[in-house]
Amino acid sequence: MKKSSLITIAIIIAIILLAYFLIKNNNPNTDEELTKCIGENSVLYTQLGCHACEIQENLFGENYKFLNVIDCFYEREKCTGITATPTWKINGEKITGVQSIKELKNLTRC
Repeated sequence: MKKSSLITIAIIIAIILLAYFLIKNNNPNTDEELTKCIGENSVLYTQLGCHACEIQENLFGENYKFLNVIDCFYEREKCTGITATPTWKINGEKITGVQSIKELKNLTRC
């Protein structure tokens, strides 16, 4: 086999491996155990009709059900002091806006 053919094959394999790891690491869905940990260490305030809240929900996929979620449309009395949604309450601090799984993992120490 020619040297140029080996180099071409090596480059193709490298590209395939790189693509695999990029797709795997950018998977927005998180695993169940991590989601449970985040849910146990935080409260997520959302509101019916909130587009950003839908984006936050989609980051967790099927595991969203393990989060501690309060919908301010239905539970207004629990949302005193919440001025925007989504808002995360972690360690007594309010964090407004869509948060990445990585950031939530760091903030909750999961």
